[in-house]
Amino acid sequence: MRHVLTAAAAAGALAVLAAGPAQATEYSSALKVKGVQYDAPGSDSNRCSGGNTKDEYLTIKNYSRTATVNLKGYVVKDAAGNKFTFTAHKLEPGDYVKLRGGRGTDSDVGNVVYRQNCNFIWNNDKDTIYLIKPNGSRADAHSYTKRANDTDSNGYINYHG
Repeated sequence: MRHVLTAAAAAGALAVLAAGPAQATEYSSALKVKGVQYDAPGSDSNRCSGGNTKDEYLTIKNYSRTATVNLKGYVVKDAAGNKFTFTAHKLEPGDYVKLRGGRGTDSDVGNVVYRQNCNFIWNNDKDTIYLIKPNGSRADAHSYTKRANDTDSNGYINYHG
């Protein structure tokens, strides 16, 4: 009888766990997506001169307290497979970088890297953001929909504080 009750209790606990809310996968990487400006302010224009793709950006932060992370070889991509590969940039512990669309000069001091591409990468209605380590494993990933995740409709979503 004791085994039957134990088995029933375990099955009940599993049912409760299975019925609970789905949680986002938490990766063990020190680098995480801090937030995304997925919808650049104003009317979208991907003209290299006078457009606003530079106003669309992804913020990546090094959440480690001790390790400097070299971004060389890290890949950022979306659900459709549009991607950007970092060629160089180091993040000290607690530091961040904004990966911006458009063309510009990368700056360690200004914490900015440009994709050197004037096309938008993030969809304004919904998308998935992947941060991939140089070895191909995921460092972080987030899906969003404008309706569910951007309650103040400002085009920005914060993930990790």
